[in-house]
Amino acid sequence: MYTKIIQLTAAKGPSECAWVVAKILKIFIKELIDNSIEYKILHKANGTENGTVQSVSIELKGKQLPLFLQSWLGTIQWVGTSTFRKYHKRKNWFIGCYELTQFKESTINEHDIQFQAIRSSGPGGQHVNKVSSAIRAKHIPTGEQVLVSDSRSQHQNKKIAIQRLKEKVAVFNRGELQNTIQEKWENHLSLERGNPVRVFVGSDFKKEKKTKSYKTKRNQLKNDLRNEFR
Repeated sequence: MYTKIIQLTAAKGPSECAWVVAKILKIFIKELIDNSIEYKILHKANGTENGTVQSVSIELKGKQLPLFLQSWLGTIQWVGTSTFRKYHKRKNWFIGCYELTQFKESTINEHDIQFQAIRSSGPGGQHVNKVSSAIRAKHIPTGEQVLVSDSRSQHQNKKIAIQRLKEKVAVFNRGELQNTIQEKWENHLSLERGNPVRVFVGSDFKKEKKTKSYKTKRNQLKNDLRNEFR
């Protein structure tokens, strides 16, 4: 079972692109259902016009997910007349479908913490230096660590270390979340208007069919044979 998060976005495009996102979202969800892929909408930002979607993030789960996404990830093109500007000359509108890095918030579990007792240093006299009361604690999943020597009690220092690790891991989580947000913003800036993975045509959003010209292929083969025997 694969789990992925994808984003459909109008990027910095006009309302027409946000309208296309809303339409493509319906088609996308229908195909998910047809392919027995579970989905959950994590975040949706509506566009400025009614019935438009500027951006939507969706969590997907399914066995055939990588294969399914091969025909979706990239630039998606819609060929049609503007819904909001009747006499607008532009006929080609582009949106993006991207895979996002999954953000998994780290939690503090004592089994994930490595504790090391070390000798305290500093004020406290001869007694402090003889007893290994200070605690170094490291959260293995994130690599965050603290050194606590507040108390002469090793048990108390361990409790303090866990609390301080929780605070450091919370800061780590905020940083990871910010990276995910930054990635989403870069998607808004980097939409490629060309080389679409899918093309839809008209107000009914029919998928464009690529017609195969066997006559062209036959002519190409004839020319290749002529050139070979010259």
